[in-house]
Amino acid sequence: MANRNMQQPSMQSCNSPQPAKRGTDSPALEQTPANKDSPAPPQQQQSPAEEQAGDGSEEGPSQMTLNFTSFRKPGEKTFTQRSRLFVGNLPVDIPEEEFKNMFAKYGDVNEVFLNRERGFGFLRLETRTLAEIAKAELDGTMLNNRPIRIRLATHGAALTVRNLLPTVTNELLEQAFSQFGPVERAIVVTDDRGRPTGRGIVEFAMKGAARKALERCTEGALLLTTTPCPAIVEPTEHFDDEDGLPEKVLQKIPKYHKEREQLPHFAQPGTFEFEYSSRWKALHEMEKQQREQVDKNIKEAKEKLVAELEAAKHEHQLMLMRQDLMRRQEELRRLEELRNQELQRRKQIEMRHEEERRRREEEMMRHREQEDLRRHPDGFKPNYLDSMAITGPLRGPVLTRVK
Repeated sequence: MANRNMQQPSMQSCNSPQPAKRGTDSPALEQTPANKDSPAPPQQQQSPAEEQAGDGSEEGPSQMTLNFTSFRKPGEKTFTQRSRLFVGNLPVDIPEEEFKNMFAKYGDVNEVFLNRERGFGFLRLETRTLAEIAKAELDGTMLNNRPIRIRLATHGAALTVRNLLPTVTNELLEQAFSQFGPVERAIVVTDDRGRPTGRGIVEFAMKGAARKALERCTEGALLLTTTPCPAIVEPTEHFDDEDGLPEKVLQKIPKYHKEREQLPHFAQPGTFEFEYSSRWKALHEMEKQQREQVDKNIKEAKEKLVAELEAAKHEHQLMLMRQDLMRRQEELRRLEELRNQELQRRKQIEMRHEEERRRREEEMMRHREQEDLRRHPDGFKPNYLDSMAITGPLRGPVLTRVK
């Protein structure tokens, strides 16, 4: 009976037990015996997996042929923590293979964890969409006369990033935080018109990467753009805004029955209820005004900080320009000194060359004189023709050559 219930979780029949979620423990919602003869409630809405089965859906989900790629969004990563399911209220004797087969129709199953003693387990499906379909179909179905509970598991490696500038996108956010470890998903939260809210969510594949990112961003200042506006990183607070608190899971303690003695109603003026209801509303109004005042003060402080940042940015740019100008002037002065040093060095080289040339000429002249002396060791006396060529005819006696 349990296996048949799990193979056909979304179909209702008179031979199968009713899902637990159709019952209620609320006194206001309990059915009377007369309601048993009323027409049967409509069947549950078919899931996308059953709709693709066509006319052959009567054969059961086990015979369906599904194209699981159609449940995968473009660029979506598979088997992430977003597609992780918590399954509770399991029988203590359920085998792990049977636990996996419960979700076999939804594709591959990964990272199965089963705690039989406490009656719960975890597993991952391929995509978030398949996990949501499995949750919608199997939550509350009967297994060994026990209604199982299925929830989307809490993401243990998710961080909230605030103080984001409007120029930050999903891709830039993922690129900035990928330095700490693999990122499964990075989203910049926008409003209903697609305008960024200054807040984002980063989901890591491992808790260690999330802790590292939190520590580094808390101790330092991670800048995603040129503007020195650091990203503020905090652990993500998880809220269940889909299933909420059903009547079936609320414990029926004495306080529950006391509070449910009266149905929802409006307090009548002049009564005890109306007096304290008015005081509660006044307290709420005071809290609202104080929050608005705090938000206003924070907004004004942010605007002032932005104005100071712009002024400081211009001043910083001017300072950088002055420093660059001084650096260029110092560079020119240094180049001029190098040029003067080069000119002086060249002048000294030319002077050395000139001195070297003169020295060589003097050496050559001395060498010639020495050569002449070696050729004429006795010297010579000029004859008449030589003396005439030197002194002229009227300048002195005629010299004769000594033989």
